[in-house]
Amino acid sequence: MQTYKNLHKHFKFNGNVYAKEELKEVAYSLVKEGEEYEKHIGDFLIDWLNEKSTITVHTSGSTGKPKPITLLKEHMVNSALATGAFFELQPMNNALLCLPATYIAGKMMLVRAMVLGLSIDCVTPSSYPLEEIDNLYDFVAMVPLQFENSLDKLNRVKKLIVGGAPISYKLKQQFLKGAQETKVYETYGMTETITHIAVKPLLNQSMDMDVFSTLSNVKIKMDRRGCLLIDAPSVSNGLIHTNDMVNLVSEDQFKWLGRYDNVINSGGVKLFPEHIETKLASVVESRFFVAGVPDDKLGQKLILIIEGNQDTLALQRKIEKVASLEKFEIPKKIYSVNRLEETTSGKIQRKATLDKIAF
Repeated sequence: MQTYKNLHKHFKFNGNVYAKEELKEVAYSLVKEGEEYEKHIGDFLIDWLNEKSTITVHTSGSTGKPKPITLLKEHMVNSALATGAFFELQPMNNALLCLPATYIAGKMMLVRAMVLGLSIDCVTPSSYPLEEIDNLYDFVAMVPLQFENSLDKLNRVKKLIVGGAPISYKLKQQFLKGAQETKVYETYGMTETITHIAVKPLLNQSMDMDVFSTLSNVKIKMDRRGCLLIDAPSVSNGLIHTNDMVNLVSEDQFKWLGRYDNVINSGGVKLFPEHIETKLASVVESRFFVAGVPDDKLGQKLILIIEGNQDTLALQRKIEKVASLEKFEIPKKIYSVNRLEETTSGKIQRKATLDKIAF
């Protein structure tokens, strides 16, 4: 049985085969002499290869301050095995690490390689991860911005998972118009679930069928708020309570509606920002999000925050013509900012952005 104490015999790191002790030496060298991204890789490998059964990781900080979480290494192995089974990854498949190893997504690419026997190449994390790459890869993980900037080079990737933030409607349409052979999957997960516990292929289908399917050994249900509860004993010791509002489609499928923290109560009507943003994506070209701010009459009113200098009046007229928008889903006001606040991993920080706007 594969455990964290073993390296798969077919595992390769940057093209080389290493025994466990040799990989430790490589890790120490990366920490001492490597570039910044390599130091993070080395730090993780040192932690992974020690005799401790746990490892401490940090959340991304997209919904609050980053916090440390202690994970069992065996749970991380189980997560890697589940991913390998779902995506039918085989020993000696080629993988690319283009995410920072500071967060769980990057760390788990390394774990998958060590557990499944993948040959993994590591490159500087950037917004254009395939720019200087000629190799072909069986499996790659990216955030949406990297995915967007790699659309013209996806012929180098067979299977791609995209996580860290939802894939926008506009980006999905750009990909589908390209008729790429690459199989792309949006993932759902978090640090506490050791990356994804559910995936959704990018296919030409209606929004009503746009649902996530859980991996094996994952059970789901909703709490009284309508938020997702996750029972995944192979990767977590207890029930995981989320703030993600969902509709359960079946016992192993759900549609993500948005964050409970972001729900807007406007005149007694619940508005889901992420759902509205999907509709707005057809007419808003820059990065943006919608939010609720205090209003004497409605309690909260819906506003739109957009990045860059914009003709807000012209944009408002475009938005009012979007047929899919309900009357109460049309923003009452549009604010433009030079730049949206974001985390180091590129996730938009809604509250931090709102705090800088004078309403």
